[in-house]
Amino acid sequence: MAAAASSLTDKPLDTNQPYTNGVGTRSNANPPGDTRFRFGTWFRLHIIDILTLAAMGAIGLGVYFADPAPSRSFPVYLPDSSVAWPQYAYPLRKEIIPIYAAALIAFFVPFFFITLFQARRRSADDWLTTTLGLLKSLITAAVFQVFIKWLIGGLRPHFYAVCQPNVPTGSQSGIGFANLFYDRSICTGDRKQINDALESMPSGHATAAWAGLFYLSLYLNAQLKVMSAHNPAYWKMVLFFAPLLGATLISGALTIDAYHNWYDVVAGGIIGTACALVAFRQTFASILDFRFNHILLPRATSLAHRQPFITSHGAPYYTYQPGQQFASHDLPFTREGGWGHGGGEQSTGAPGDASAFNVATGFGGSGAGGTSGLGYGNTSHVPQPAREGGVLGRNGGNADTFNGNAPTGHQAV
Repeated sequence: MAAAASSLTDKPLDTNQPYTNGVGTRSNANPPGDTRFRFGTWFRLHIIDILTLAAMGAIGLGVYFADPAPSRSFPVYLPDSSVAWPQYAYPLRKEIIPIYAAALIAFFVPFFFITLFQARRRSADDWLTTTLGLLKSLITAAVFQVFIKWLIGGLRPHFYAVCQPNVPTGSQSGIGFANLFYDRSICTGDRKQINDALESMPSGHATAAWAGLFYLSLYLNAQLKVMSAHNPAYWKMVLFFAPLLGATLISGALTIDAYHNWYDVVAGGIIGTACALVAFRQTFASILDFRFNHILLPRATSLAHRQPFITSHGAPYYTYQPGQQFASHDLPFTREGGWGHGGGEQSTGAPGDASAFNVATGFGGSGAGGTSGLGYGNTSHVPQPAREGGVLGRNGGNADTFNGNAPTGHQAV
């Protein structure tokens, strides 16, 4: 392992002393060293992701411009000469929000906040990796939805107006029961518009909007601690919901200009939301746990960087045990709740998790220098009555709740 670490840190790995890793994160236990960001190391660790994103984008574009795969049948007139499916007889209108505008909003609005928050985060690794997570959400969702459009699709509300079917009223010469059904061969309209009108489900606008803006809401919650162990300023709640409102408005506009059915919009929203959730969780240590959802997960290895990437916690993964001191990139943007002031909610237990149980019962995560998962840890600095009572200190100031210690200056309960 020592040899593996040298390429990342330019110094041998001391298993008893955490060290500076290749992208500029320094362990709190390590004396100050070279914490400069190394783009070459970051690029080698993420190059496969970047190439995969490029390949996915190329596949998505190819499928997007392909003709619809299925040959869909549809009626035009009923025997009484009335329009069979009036829900597809809307006029062709101009889009309220073009697809390119929805895509630009879905990327650049989150990217603006990711960049803005670097005023405090001050980490090129954070900026690049968070943006990469956003791209993963957007591109994955886009490819997912274009494949469904291509292989399944559906009729847009303005299909008849685009198709311009050449079927005389009062006579049926189609297929199926009562010869009611036809295919696109009866259409006399523009070929490209007909192709587009056959690929309604799911909505690309809704997919992009929810993939990008829901990712942004998760990011704002993590950085501003909208849902955490303290009562934050109200404007943070407003800001958290603003991207969700934007995604809803973009999606809803498609039902006003009759470019999509309501179920197309719902399907696109589900796809975009699902991709945002997975992309965010792959990038950060948690989705909703306020203690960790602002912390980047480490990238251990890649095909271009085969040597293990050892994090500041001494392992190629995040240990979920925050320390007492933090660099700017280890902290969220907000400073409410004790963040950045040497203590606070970062080391409290979230409701229902194991560490909350440990805090309440006095059981530590590792004991006093031991390796067991259940132990009282070092209690020498806990007042004697508290030790005898069997309940060891609840604290809100540092990570000693994870190893059973009740730090000096905090009241034992």
